[in-house]
Amino acid sequence: MATSEAQLKASKKYISEKLDEIRFRVPKGERDKLKKHAEKMGESLNKFMYRAVNEAIERDNSK
Repeated sequence: MATSEAQLKASKKYISEKLDEIRFRVPKGERDKLKKHAEKMGESLNKFMYRAVNEAIERDNSK
């Protein structure tokens, strides 16, 4: 099923209004390792990275 022009426009508007983007670079081969781990946990790579960062923040703030 093809995505309509209206759906693409709505998605783009939502992303620009509701989300920030952060670029994250890793050494060659690490992306695949991270993606495989995320899939193993039942998450997208984005969701896994977001969870990992928030867990690190919680851990750092509890020190």
